[in-house]
Amino acid sequence: MATKLYVGNLPYSANDQSLAEFFSEAGEVTQANVVTDKFSGRSRGFGFVEYANDAEGDQAVKDLNGKDMDGRKLVVNEARPQQPRG
Repeated sequence: MATKLYVGNLPYSANDQSLAEFFSEAGEVTQANVVTDKFSGRSRGFGFVEYANDAEGDQAVKDLNGKDMDGRKLVVNEARPQQPRG
């Protein structure tokens, strides 16, 4: 089963590719995306990474939470399910 992780405190220079490369040290990244402002296109400083299985996701949380990426300490934890808007 896939594991989706929340990644906070990203450097504003991060993009989908750099996020996937950084997180690939913990396992095979199936998807990575940096959330951007829909008007300016700039990074909002957080994103999501998805791994193919739970073991790799758990390893990423252990290894990469608090790790430095371009001068910023990352906050990594399991993503909460998206709440319906309304």
